[in-house]
Amino acid sequence: MKQDERTQTLWEFLRYAVVGGISAVADIAANALMLYVILQSDKDHPVQVAVSVAIGFLLGLAVNYLLSAYFVFRTEEQKKKSRTARAVLIYLAVGVIGFGLTEVFTLLGTRLIGENRLWYLVLTCVVKGLVLIWNYAGRKIFVYSGH
Repeated sequence: MKQDERTQTLWEFLRYAVVGGISAVADIAANALMLYVILQSDKDHPVQVAVSVAIGFLLGLAVNYLLSAYFVFRTEEQKKKSRTARAVLIYLAVGVIGFGLTEVFTLLGTRLIGENRLWYLVLTCVVKGLVLIWNYAGRKIFVYSGH
């Protein structure tokens, strides 16, 4: 990979990280709105929590898809590839795998470090970073391959 291509990929990844942050805010906001306002529930009701998490995840995924298509993967070839039903399904599959990786890494990590709040926050940040890399690479390779 040439220096210019590496620089372009780095900027693309940084744009993706910003989009990921915006998507995470949408996810968290939808989750909280669903749980506390719409369902008028709390964390002690597992079915309502599961529904709220799913709604948040889906909204975050939709925001990520739309923002990525406009701000991250910007070449005409990439835009064309992203506009198919197959691409949307792959995008969703990469997101579901990322969600699964988050669960697995978090559960494994808490077994290693216990439930110390500070280390849990560190673990969460590390897991988010790893899953961010997976989501970017998975979508770049399987949906937006090419420049």
